[in-house]
Amino acid sequence: MKSHLLPTYARADLAFERGEGAWLVSTAGERYLDFTAGVAVNVLGHAHPQLVAALTEQAQKIWHVSNLFRIPEAERLAERLCRESFADTVFFANSGAEALECSIKMARKFHAVQGRPERFRIVTFEGAFHGRTLATLAAGGQKKYLEGFGPVTEGFDQVAFGDFDAAKRAVGDATAAILIEPVMGEGGVRVVPPQFLKALRELCNQRGLLLMFDEVQTGVGRTGELFAYQRSGIVPDIMALAKALGGGFPVGACLATADAAQGMTAGTHGSTFGGNPLAMSVGNAVLDVVLARGFLENVRKMSLRLKQRLAELKDRFPSVIEEVRGEGLLLGLKAAVPNGDLVKELRAEKLLAVAAGDNVVRLLPPLIIGEAEVIEALGMIERACSRLASTASKEKAAV
Repeated sequence: MKSHLLPTYARADLAFERGEGAWLVSTAGERYLDFTAGVAVNVLGHAHPQLVAALTEQAQKIWHVSNLFRIPEAERLAERLCRESFADTVFFANSGAEALECSIKMARKFHAVQGRPERFRIVTFEGAFHGRTLATLAAGGQKKYLEGFGPVTEGFDQVAFGDFDAAKRAVGDATAAILIEPVMGEGGVRVVPPQFLKALRELCNQRGLLLMFDEVQTGVGRTGELFAYQRSGIVPDIMALAKALGGGFPVGACLATADAAQGMTAGTHGSTFGGNPLAMSVGNAVLDVVLARGFLENVRKMSLRLKQRLAELKDRFPSVIEEVRGEGLLLGLKAAVPNGDLVKELRAEKLLAVAAGDNVVRLLPPLIIGEAEVIEALGMIERACSRLASTASKEKAAV
């Protein structure tokens, strides 16, 4: 059947009709263990009763009023996010890219109101992914995403991942900020060492720059802490969130200190749907669960179980897995075979995973998973690796 959707996605020929917890049921009636979670979005799995209740209750009250009026649900969610983080203020949007757009504008405006409008450039890191808008694509700097869309948006200077000297050299009189993902998700589940983040914080302090964290994929529990920056011992000035914040309902947020946000006064930024009552009610419900006693402890526990067993599988199947990466339940398998082949074999086992850069396969289960799902997933991964190792062995013997 012909689809009238714009063909910008390489979609799998697979559709789902319902889900519960960490499981999805396809339109053909087959059950899949979901270790993609909508690409790190469905942190509480599918059809979580508290999220369903929150959305249903709000839907019977009011859906949209616009930001011409106060939205109590948004004020409550902003207060809670600030209480649990470094931030003093929050802007709500609909996606991660929009949260990053707000972050970029905020960093530029910060310097403009201090009489330094020439300070608008932002240092970013090669392999990063910050979104699909023209500005966030320029921030990421990946040619495969930029090609064919005209002149690249000015104002971003990419340096090599993990190269502090290069980052230091890139800072000039026109630099406004440094933007980094504490863990590169799309870029291959590459973890930024805490000492590197601390060095960037010191550099920003010395040069009067803002430090911006993209926690669109890592935020709200994914790494085992509420926010990944909390593992590093330093705090950013601005932080972008999305994905997990709505547990599947579209929402993004830009968090900042009062100082960093000083230029963002009435009329400087806006969003028609950002902070609408539906999204805010769901966001508050997500925090109710994630902040409950023992929740993040379980994320860390399940992460340890997975990483230990995945390390064993790496040792058993070196022709399939080269390295196990990641923090919390943002894990990556650096593949020795094409990562698409490993994703395909996992799907044959009814385990959903997602590819990333650097030939990595990401494992992004809902944060609610328990021992039973971990054991089942590891069995699926082992069988997939066994088949791929056998194929690799036969191909090697035939040469």
